Amino acid sequence: MAFVGLILIVAGGVLWWVQNRQQNRCRQLKLARACQVSDLETTAIAVSKEIGGGDWRDYVWLWGTIKTATPLTSEFKEVPCVCYTSTVVREYEETVRQKDSDGKVTTSTQRGSETISENNRRIPFDLVDTSGQVRVDPEEAKIEHIEVLDEFRPGNPVGGMLSFGPFSLALGEEGSGGSRRTLGYRYRETVLPLDRALLVVGMASDRTGTIAIEKPAQDDQPYIITLKSHEAITKSVDQSAKIAFWSMVGCFGGGVVLLLAAIVG
Repeated sequence: MAFVGLILIVAGGVLWWVQNRQQNRCRQLKLARACQVSDLETTAIAVSKEIGGGDWRDYVWLWGTIKTATPLTSEFKEVPCVCYTSTVVREYEETVRQKDSDGKVTTSTQRGSETISENNRRIPFDLVDTSGQVRVDPEEAKIEHIEVLDEFRPGNPVGGMLSFGPFSLALGEEGSGGSRRTLGYRYRETVLPLDRALLVVGMASDRTGTIAIEKPAQDDQPYIITLKSHEAITKSVDQSAKIAFWSMVGCFGGGVVLLLAAIVG
């Protein structure tokens, strides 16, 4: 009982950290300045006249449309995009033998999976609103993707070669057999497609000589690229903080009660 109480208190400590982190993220999202592209240009010019160019930083959020003249093409579905994640997961079953404390051996069939291919790509793009366009460098941003593929293909491919559209992958011995019996392969793909309206929350900067949105210098400032509105994403983070808080209270309370019960008992 005391051991369980200690585990609950430790869990409460972890949830306290999570709650503080989410609260701070929510606070920073609310502090981000709502802008249009023209606002960034006006501010950057004014600052450069005062202190010179290259030193301006501003935590902002903008709503606009994704544009680029040189898009990526997603690996499976060949969707024009600025970001994609493609994965191939092998699903299998295997016979597992286990021996209990009395030496009795039981046999069971268990299912499992393993990722045999994963590819993530993202490129800078332009965010366009009614006042102009600004460059967005998505490196290290938390990006909300759109799922365009989730397909399971049973069995092993003929000749040991996986293929899906332009994608192909030669399977090694482990991928095509071994002690595990392959059930099939699941193909998943998510993208951030062109011409979609989205929210970017990040740091506006002129450090490269032109205005761009990039990862904030402060670690506690979220860098987010999402299809949700600023209000919706802020509300979601705030809700996560509240859930973590009440879970923390429950863990601390339960842990203290169990420890007291163990001491008294």
